[in-house]
Amino acid sequence: MPASLAELFREVLLIVGALFPIVNPLGNAPIFLMLTPGFSSAMRTVLARKIALNGFGLLLGSVLIGTHILAFFGISLPVVQVGGGMVVIATAWSLLTGHASGDEAHVSAQPPNAADLASRAFYPLTLPLTVGPGSISVAITVGANRPEGAQAHWWIWVAVLIGSAAIAISIFLCYRFAESIARVLGQTAMNVVIRLSSFILLCIGVQILWNGANALLRSALVPGQ
Repeated sequence: MPASLAELFREVLLIVGALFPIVNPLGNAPIFLMLTPGFSSAMRTVLARKIALNGFGLLLGSVLIGTHILAFFGISLPVVQVGGGMVVIATAWSLLTGHASGDEAHVSAQPPNAADLASRAFYPLTLPLTVGPGSISVAITVGANRPEGAQAHWWIWVAVLIGSAAIAISIFLCYRFAESIARVLGQTAMNVVIRLSSFILLCIGVQILWNGANALLRSALVPGQ
């Protein structure tokens, strides 16, 4: 039993350690605020909860059945990285250049309703901002590297649940208290943080795209790899 608990702890650390830096909920909190202009604190709390639940479902599904879904559709992981990297780059570029600000006047002029919350909770706030293609590809890789015969080891499945839940809780807390963080930093500092976060997100998108393209090029140039 102690050995099983040690394995459980190790697997949880592996999942959280691999996914948390890529999900980066603290760094995405300023962008979350930028994409929800005119939303009240209560609405942002609801959004934070929905995004956390969506993120939990995406991560859990990617670890457990991601490889099977890709195999069913005949899609390789590098292709997912290339396509997902393009989506992240497009989103980050619009944030970095301020093209998203054109929607702010419209949103603030008309108070958001339940439909707005539902439409924004998944796209773009969950995917690709929070749990994007980078997180999904890493989660799929973690799932693909599970030991053979993992069905017999209960701690593998428990670790996946605990690790995904820990990431989801961190998402909720960072987004839930994003307004408090913004008040502490002030408007000028928040603008700087938003631009820096957008640039980092752009770089992450380029890195995801390059990882996928590099793997595809290697497989094309060196058949059999």
